[in-house]
Amino acid sequence: MAAINDEEFSDIYITPQKEAFVWSKKTSYGLKPVTFDDYKEFLAAVEKGYDGEPSYLIIYKNYNYRVERTVSLYGVQYCVRKMPRTVPDFKDLGFPPILANHLCSLGKATGLLLVSGATGSGKSTTMASLLKEFLTREGGYAFTIENPIEMPLDGIYQCPSGDFGLCKQTSAPGGMWEEGLKSALRSAPRYILLGEIRTPEVACLALQAAMSGHLIFSTIHANSVPDAVNALVKYAGSGGISEEMAYELVAGSLLGCIHQVLVGVPKKLRVSSLFTNPNVSQADQVRNIIKSGKLNFATVMEAQNIKMLNGKPLFSDPY
Repeated sequence: MAAINDEEFSDIYITPQKEAFVWSKKTSYGLKPVTFDDYKEFLAAVEKGYDGEPSYLIIYKNYNYRVERTVSLYGVQYCVRKMPRTVPDFKDLGFPPILANHLCSLGKATGLLLVSGATGSGKSTTMASLLKEFLTREGGYAFTIENPIEMPLDGIYQCPSGDFGLCKQTSAPGGMWEEGLKSALRSAPRYILLGEIRTPEVACLALQAAMSGHLIFSTIHANSVPDAVNALVKYAGSGGISEEMAYELVAGSLLGCIHQVLVGVPKKLRVSSLFTNPNVSQADQVRNIIKSGKLNFATVMEAQNIKMLNGKPLFSDPY
């Protein structure tokens, strides 16, 4: 067998008995046992990298691996994800061209872009690739708060105009996402990539930042676009504000939400989406639906999808 860095896989599952499995590529979810020339050395690095947090990053022979450590009935087990060495170009992710064009046009906008889906659906890759696109097109300063850091975004980006983009990646200090976000806001960034919305405090801070001139990227676990927006409202409403204010805050902040899954063999991206008008001074059907508290987006999502399929812009006056 080859060395682990030379093999193609996304996740490797390591059991308490030290057995390793990866996706077989024969069916959508089936696994196969594997071994590697340097497996013992790799496993030792995974075990040594544990710092008390269940999610952590290791660097093994110049490759980044994101580790999820859990304790099962029979002992410690790991899910280890091999991270790309470079951030892929957004155009190569498999988004429908019209949807990709609209997402790429949002680099001048402010608000919250929410990426939803299950674990392993490519949410982090989508966010990182889109941020890379904006930094390369528009320039500006980007600040990330992640736990752990995943994609290699940190660095300087040169735009066709001759301007530059700058990205600084940080870990959530002590796992406290809200403290990381407060620190980011004090740094006056144009873009903030927030690894995940998982608490009421983070939801409220992210929404407030989205309303104050920043472009925020984040992920949330949800089964659909409506579920993602509803989860965002619930988080915000648990953060010490009224339910009515939570709907108002989400309506005023949300720029767009996409839900993505990877299906088939080989895996292909399937996406559904919902967007608000980037021009908040214009009347907007989606914002009105959210304010009403009745999150029935089926009709407007279908209408937006038809527009994109016909190559028409979603909004006549987006800026």
